[in-house]
Amino acid sequence: MTTETYLDRLSKLHKHSQQVIMDNQQPAGGYLACPTMPDYQYSWFRDGAFIAYALTMDGIDNMVPHKVGISGQWDSADHFHRWCAGIINGRADALERTINRAEQGQPLVLADTLNARYEDGGNAGPDDWPEFQLDGPALWVWSLAKYVEVCRITPLPVAWVQAIKLVVRYLSAVWQHPCYDCWEERGDDVHISTLAAIYAGLGAAHHLIPSLDVETTQQAIREFIVEKGLTPNGELAKSVGLDMVDANLLMAALPDFGLLAPDDPLMVRTVARIERDLLAEGHGVHRHLEDTYYGGGAWVLLGLWLAWYKVQVGDASAAKDLLRWAESHADAEGNLPEQVKDRMFAPSYYEGWVAQRGEIANPLLWTHAEYLIVRHSLQRTAS
Repeated sequence: MTTETYLDRLSKLHKHSQQVIMDNQQPAGGYLACPTMPDYQYSWFRDGAFIAYALTMDGIDNMVPHKVGISGQWDSADHFHRWCAGIINGRADALERTINRAEQGQPLVLADTLNARYEDGGNAGPDDWPEFQLDGPALWVWSLAKYVEVCRITPLPVAWVQAIKLVVRYLSAVWQHPCYDCWEERGDDVHISTLAAIYAGLGAAHHLIPSLDVETTQQAIREFIVEKGLTPNGELAKSVGLDMVDANLLMAALPDFGLLAPDDPLMVRTVARIERDLLAEGHGVHRHLEDTYYGGGAWVLLGLWLAWYKVQVGDASAAKDLLRWAESHADAEGNLPEQVKDRMFAPSYYEGWVAQRGEIANPLLWTHAEYLIVRHSLQRTAS
């Protein structure tokens, strides 16, 4: 009888992460956020962008064989990017109406904006959901830029060019409007993580299509954040007017086109407060101090995202500690959940959420994507 080693477990978890993502890609190209939770059986631009980014990077060194001889991860990412472009281009008339309203200072019409989540065929999700979110299309462009770079896609497909240009015009017109954040909360606020995602998406769009003029909007976003988006102590704020951080502010240090370099003093101060306020004992990370969703548990997803940041600033030891904590919460099949219930801010809310929506989402594809990203980042750092 052989004893499974730590490296054996890592290899199994890595392969399972690849498999659970690709098994839950839908025929048209979207990724189910979670196959076991009814509310999550849709495809989000945001989740999918990180998933496609993870597959793009993972395919460099850990290629999954594909029937036409390319990386299976890259083929999957390509399928997703085509799906996104199709949805965006299919909404062109509605988005043009939104752009015109925004430019004329008129109220936006929700039906003419991009939804956050979609069914596989492109139909928007049910109306009873916080659908107006601006980070998703921005993150799609950011993810697409890495895919184009790694896979050397030239020239860009016409549909991608059309979608990128439309997203840039849409985001440039509406970026100051309140919307729901990436946790689908606080729909009346302007969120710094959303602005950071838009900033990165615009930079990626210019990289893909150099003729696009995004500098004016990027500069306006940066000035807006400095003026209205900081806490009294000089960290990035969760939202305008809130003296609070949110773990989603890690969005500000996205690689390549991020608002801030990982070692920028503003980013360092922000992460320090995230760790002080939200880092749980044992290294899970809470979303924010007011969180009551499933009891406000520590998120495996966010622990891995913080690990990714730690790799970027050269702290591989901290990244590995966070990675081990995440790995310890994989179930017997290797599934990684959204969050865990052993570290909660508001435990009295847990049972109510379970009664309403079922158990914590598991597997969450975005968590598995972050796992692949951290594994790749550490592997590259060690090489």
